[in-house]
Amino acid sequence: MSIVALLSDPAAWAALATLIVMEVVLGIDNLIFISILSNKLPEGQRARVRRVGIGLALILRLVLLSTIALIARMVVPVFDLGLTGGLNAHGEPSFETAFSIRDLILIAGGIFLLWKATSEIHHSMDPDDSGETLDKKGRAVMSFGAAIVQILLLDMVFSIDSILTAIGMTDDLPVMFVAVIVAVGVMLFAATPLADFIARNPTVVMLALGFLLMIGAVLIADGFGVHVPKGYIYSAMAFSAGVETLNILSRKARERKKAAGAGH
Repeated sequence: MSIVALLSDPAAWAALATLIVMEVVLGIDNLIFISILSNKLPEGQRARVRRVGIGLALILRLVLLSTIALIARMVVPVFDLGLTGGLNAHGEPSFETAFSIRDLILIAGGIFLLWKATSEIHHSMDPDDSGETLDKKGRAVMSFGAAIVQILLLDMVFSIDSILTAIGMTDDLPVMFVAVIVAVGVMLFAATPLADFIARNPTVVMLALGFLLMIGAVLIADGFGVHVPKGYIYSAMAFSAGVETLNILSRKARERKKAAGAGH
């Protein structure tokens, strides 16, 4: 379909709006990881690593969109363990034993996320035993290059998930390109406020790491053919974030009351 025809097609605009929302939601996982990782860098490098990380995410998504045939091959099984996998209550295999390149990437990405989130939780609980360089406030500091490498690895995993979603929602390549660019633009705009909010609220860091643990487990399950509906995941994340928001507001109210009492 030509660009002019797309611009005059209400269905294309509806698909674009829906796809932008979906891409923004799917980008939350990527953004949380980049925010947590960037906060471990010296303050002068944080904004730069966020821009580079999100820029790499955009490049990967656009490259993948340009190679639809490659994406199609990624979902074709490359080997089969030959196991039955058992049956669920509906008489279907409870997990897959034939794995595609996409499955292997999701499993590897999930394992990496589980390892990263677990190690960050350990460092938060016992910073003296982290084995990393600490800043004046006792927070771990990593190098710019190490942060970029880790962000690039997760960008690849989240980009594949993002592009497969886009392909499943529309056949129009220009719509996919525009949706991905807009969604990544929203990520770029929200990156610094989110990272600053996480840095100011230590309990939010632990909540975000819990999100990464859950996302890692879901990626591994998806790689094994156990598909957890995304709506359940994001509903749980939204509920947890809402409870944490109430906790933050409650703490701030107690602090204001205490400060007012001290003033008298």
